[in-house]
Amino acid sequence: MSLTQELADKLAEDTFKVMKATGDERFYMEVAKVIGASSTTLEEAFLTSVRVRLAEQRARRFITDRLSEIAREKGA
Repeated sequence: MSLTQELADKLAEDTFKVMKATGDERFYMEVAKVIGASSTTLEEAFLTSVRVRLAEQRARRFITDRLSEIAREKGA
């Protein structure tokens, strides 16, 4: 993994901690603006890392919801 990717992943990880603690789901956009002012390369890597994490969360929620739905149908 390149230095840029490593830094972007760490920043995304830390950003998600703040988002979880504050409930501010758009905080990552503010972080991206700060990063982009100095490095568009790091900004792009950061946003990619954020998008991947958001997609993973949505997919896990979908799977959990589907399993709950199946369990309800079997129990009915």
